[in-house]
Amino acid sequence: MLLKKYNIEDMQKKGFRLTAEDVYDINKASLKDAVVGLGREGSPFHHFCTGEFISAEGLLVTNHHCSFDMIQSHSSLEHNYLRDGFWARERSEELANPGITVSVLVRMEDVTEQIISQLEEGLSMQERNRRIDSISGVLERRATEGSNLQANIRPYFNGNQFFMSVFRIFRDVRLAGAPASAIGKFGGDTDNWMWPRHTGDFSVLRVYADENNEPAGYSEKNRPYRPASFFKISAQGIKEGDFTMIFGYPGTTNEYLPSHAIRQLTEVENPHKIAIRTAKLNVMNEAMDRSELTRIKYAAKAAGVANAWKKWQGEIKGLKRFHTIGNKEKQEAEFAKWAEGNKRYEGITERYRDLYARRENLIRAYVYASEAGLRGAEIVGLAEKVRSRVSKSVEKKEQAACKEGLHQEIAAFFKNYDVETDRRILAEMLRLYNANLPAEWIPEEVGKARQTEDYGRYAAELFKKSSFATPQEAEAVWGDCDEKALRRIEKDPVTRLASSIREFMLHRILPELMEIERELKNENRIWLAGLMEMNPEKVYYADANSTLRVAYGKVGGYSPADGVNYTYYTTLTGIMEKDRPEIYDYNIPQALRDVYARKDFGPYTQDGEVPVCFVANNHTTGGNSGSPVLNADGHLIGINFDRAWEGVMSDMQYDPEICRNIAVDIRYVLFVIDKVAGAGHLLNEMEIIR
Repeated sequence: MLLKKYNIEDMQKKGFRLTAEDVYDINKASLKDAVVGLGREGSPFHHFCTGEFISAEGLLVTNHHCSFDMIQSHSSLEHNYLRDGFWARERSEELANPGITVSVLVRMEDVTEQIISQLEEGLSMQERNRRIDSISGVLERRATEGSNLQANIRPYFNGNQFFMSVFRIFRDVRLAGAPASAIGKFGGDTDNWMWPRHTGDFSVLRVYADENNEPAGYSEKNRPYRPASFFKISAQGIKEGDFTMIFGYPGTTNEYLPSHAIRQLTEVENPHKIAIRTAKLNVMNEAMDRSELTRIKYAAKAAGVANAWKKWQGEIKGLKRFHTIGNKEKQEAEFAKWAEGNKRYEGITERYRDLYARRENLIRAYVYASEAGLRGAEIVGLAEKVRSRVSKSVEKKEQAACKEGLHQEIAAFFKNYDVETDRRILAEMLRLYNANLPAEWIPEEVGKARQTEDYGRYAAELFKKSSFATPQEAEAVWGDCDEKALRRIEKDPVTRLASSIREFMLHRILPELMEIERELKNENRIWLAGLMEMNPEKVYYADANSTLRVAYGKVGGYSPADGVNYTYYTTLTGIMEKDRPEIYDYNIPQALRDVYARKDFGPYTQDGEVPVCFVANNHTTGGNSGSPVLNADGHLIGINFDRAWEGVMSDMQYDPEICRNIAVDIRYVLFVIDKVAGAGHLLNEMEIIR
């Protein structure tokens, strides 16, 4: 909504051929109406991915990895859609996905003045936040009163400005098609975050609405949603230097962090998180290599663990390469000099130093409690969840609902669970926890494992004595949801371990850590206000916060190191060069080999080759997965799915020379749908410019 004020002239100079109103308009259809946020019931505004409409009948595309959980949930040994792909031949075959939401933005509004004007000077941080939440709630209700719309107000510029987004939230979202994982996830964790890339990371969904084209829960009577706008698809190709624009819902960036935060991230937080996830992945990968069934169960889990694991490594490397800490220290020295005598800003750099010094031991302990503890072995998380649910059931006397809920919980959990794999993970988590923290930061039950000096045996004994290890024992021991079941659960050794970690986190770590975080949040607001006041001519961009944003740049290769130069695109030939039937991540479907052997490429080539992926220097982050990549005419040329590893520090420091977003070329998407999947009927819905 601010393009006209800040960016449109620069965009047009760089080649954009549309207007700001073509991008965002509340009075007529515009490009924004074709972009959606993918969320989950209960938190529809926390978009985990972006998608885009490509037909007048509610068809949308996003990434394969965005739909991975949906594809997995419909998969079994008999119908292995992860391995074989899925394509609905008619709409009645499209698969419903309960709990998935699609948000379509109706409008945005600057509500800064309405909020700030009601905040008196001298409010404590807690009172200020409570007041903002209260005022925001009133404004959100007022904006949607008498409608089926939902509104959400988010802070921008570290809480110095506020904008409201108003949405239609659709809840009938169906899977229409997805390629085999050997295409959609080609290269797997090995190629994740890397360039050159050959991943066909796309899937096809369809949004349904009621007879009035309004949001509705799943019903066989629903009809395909008719969006106000959808993207035309350009199959005309791209070249070096072409203008590109990305629309989407980026999750979180932290461009304005102080040097102390970057140092703690690169020297404390990330290294320990990397070590924990490395151990977990080693166990998972070994188990998946031994068994195809285990691979089905753990494919999505391993992908989830590996995604951030690889990113954290790239962040450290990129931040060091661009001397981010040193650059921020120089900025802070300049700021301190400018702020001398200014009551509001003086002393903030010293306060930052002291706060992060207090934070270091706490954040290290928090990393282990969360990553190695409650999110380490799955059985620990299950025990904690069951204990909480049964406890509430006993307190509120809701046994019937609890029993049904737990029955479903057991079925869902053990469907994708391997006890031996989880036992080995628990042993590794206990070993790392005890090896990397002093005794004062280790919960009592975790510390007991150190005394045995054999973590594998300790974990095995824990599983042997626990009722959480098999679905039969689980149903028998705590399925009744009564006081007797609760006593059994609380005595269970896995529950005692989980409770020990939880209690340590709640009472020893979080109170002080959260107080520090609140103080840092307040300092961040003052710090950014000061920077903007110190440099009034500079245009500052608000950090990402899962609201709709535009980023623009150009198609182009890059040079990540001396003597290394990457071109801007990859081709199907590169896939064939990587094809290795004996390696899971590189074993492409036979159908793709057959098409390649016949050279049956159709109209999807450039210089005789089928293009697969390309890179550009648009600034993206998590949540931009699935975002449309548009050309100068606003036509869809690709689907964003990743960043190049050398530039993943862009969440904190973006550099257009090295930072690259990676997109699957829309021509490869069309090629796979048409020539590999044989689902050409979907192309008939699209408006393709050739």
